[in-house]
Amino acid sequence: MSTQRLRNEDYRDYSSTDVSPEESPSDTLNNFSSPGSYQRFGESSSTTWFQTLIHLLKGNIGTGLLGLPLAIKNAGILMGPLSLLLMGLVAVHCMGLLVKCAHHFCHRLNKPFLDYGDTVMYGLEASPSAWLRNHAHWGRHIVDFFLIVTQLGFCSVYFVFLADNFKQVIEAANGTTNNCHNNETVILTPTMDSRLYMASFLPFLVLLVFIRNLRVLSVFSLLANVTMLVSLVMIYQFIVQVLPLENKMKDPQKFSLILYVGMAIVSALYISLGTLGYLQFGAAIQGSITLNLPNCWLYQSVKLLYSIGIFFTYALQFYVPAEIIIPFFVSRAPEPWRLVIDLSVRTVLVCLTCVVAILVPRLDLVLSLVGSVSSSALALIIPPLLEIATYYSEGLSPLAIIKDALISMLGFLGFVVGTGVTLYELIQPSSAPIFINSTSAFV
Repeated sequence: MSTQRLRNEDYRDYSSTDVSPEESPSDTLNNFSSPGSYQRFGESSSTTWFQTLIHLLKGNIGTGLLGLPLAIKNAGILMGPLSLLLMGLVAVHCMGLLVKCAHHFCHRLNKPFLDYGDTVMYGLEASPSAWLRNHAHWGRHIVDFFLIVTQLGFCSVYFVFLADNFKQVIEAANGTTNNCHNNETVILTPTMDSRLYMASFLPFLVLLVFIRNLRVLSVFSLLANVTMLVSLVMIYQFIVQVLPLENKMKDPQKFSLILYVGMAIVSALYISLGTLGYLQFGAAIQGSITLNLPNCWLYQSVKLLYSIGIFFTYALQFYVPAEIIIPFFVSRAPEPWRLVIDLSVRTVLVCLTCVVAILVPRLDLVLSLVGSVSSSALALIIPPLLEIATYYSEGLSPLAIIKDALISMLGFLGFVVGTGVTLYELIQPSSAPIFINSTSAFV
């Protein structure tokens, strides 16, 4: 894959999972998987500490949050919250490692920005191994591969989430009431298969990703933020009434504090929603908590609001693979054909995510497989190894080496176990009911 990038307004390095249009992906550090520019100081569009905190929260809150009650059910009411807390601490530490290594190479090489792939590449060049130094460019390719697999998988998640929630709202429309206190089971009016719902969203999402300048999506991003916030507030209101970013900051020195504060809020949100959601619905909890909400218009609107937010977030999520893949083709096309090639590649990628969602009956397990492989590598395996490669020749302490090795081993264990269990379920599916939805990858 060519490393050439088309640096213009239409090909900015916006690559975060839930990145805001005004920001580069490093602002969100979304599971620190952004390949976007690591711009350091003096930016004209610098953000305040509060704006950075908001973008950090936005980058870590998505559809996965709604699947945590099911994760608590499977892990146990004790082990579930403790595991979330532990993984939150480890993930924040790994984010800090990535930021520290990027800082190190920015100062060392006098570069204004570094992305995830660049940081890994320079880390390998600084390693004591001659073989790793000679093959350092593969570091960028590996990171890009994992990013493409992960983000296209999540784009497929959005198709399933939209189809499941809209299908449930439409089929329950005749039985929907104004009484939100009794979560009664209603007889659904069969409509069309969920795969047809996915196909129905396809042309609209294709048109959405045709917006090549992300600044135009700023209104949509704001709408997504508002709708998701309102939906989460209403979800919390129901489950508790029954139960008694640094590179663009004006002051980048405060980023470490913002990172820890923001991730503490995210961890608290994950643990509380996961635990309370499971305590509320028990064994009946589904892959997305929205599918368990009462059949009244108030909570049906929650599903629609969150779905609207997910719909507009698709274009932002899509920019991760688009920013990596599209320049490779466009840079090789004649000037008059570049726009056609650009839009064609976008269409093919969106169709690919839709086809995966339609053809795979156990999409939850496929996404679990993607998460086990790619997310484990990007979040837990690579950052600790990057610190060792970066600082080993500069006298990294043995204790730090042991700590990094243990974290990478934890990530590799998650990769092996998650991949093995998922492959077993794909080959030998269980007889338990399958709820195909966007957040079942947490199972």
